[in-house]
Amino acid sequence: MSQQVLLALMAFAFVTSVTPGPNNLMLMASGANFGLRRTLPHMLGVALGFGVMVLVLGLGVGRILDAAPGLALAMKALSLGYMLWLAWKIAHAAAPESTAGATGRPMRFLAACAFQWVNPKAWMMGLGALSAYSGGAGGTLMVALVFVAVNLPSVAIWAAMGQGLRGALQDPARLRLFNRTMAVLLVASMLPVLSGH
Repeated sequence: MSQQVLLALMAFAFVTSVTPGPNNLMLMASGANFGLRRTLPHMLGVALGFGVMVLVLGLGVGRILDAAPGLALAMKALSLGYMLWLAWKIAHAAAPESTAGATGRPMRFLAACAFQWVNPKAWMMGLGALSAYSGGAGGTLMVALVFVAVNLPSVAIWAAMGQGLRGALQDPARLRLFNRTMAVLLVASMLPVLSGH
């Protein structure tokens, strides 16, 4: 991979990783509810889980889905169902420190890794990067590594923004409003994917 192509891939990885989407909205909500330190496994799961997903897609899973439209439709339905469930959980979340006394917990590492497989934005990012930048098995590995390296600081920005809001969200009513807003935005982030196919 030439230096020019690598720089273009890094720019693509940054822009697609730092823009709003399901991962970033959930990380912002987690940062606001649980703080940056407790959200770290979630951040690592997003970065490493997406890298593994890119590798697996590059090894041919994407072609299988192209050849089986029914399977792709089933995955889209699964994605929508899972996103709606996550939105409901976010909307009803309360941080452990809240006066409601709820015992919420941030998404764990393996759950965040697995989430990449039902995240439509992750599929679009992965398949787009592989088709534009991979050029073979070595290129697939490079695409995955670049995304892991760029993704972690990108998603950390969202978790840190959420943590920055913690002071303003000490009031349980404000926290509930924030969580419900994040839930609505999570569902809204699915609309372009659902209407586009």
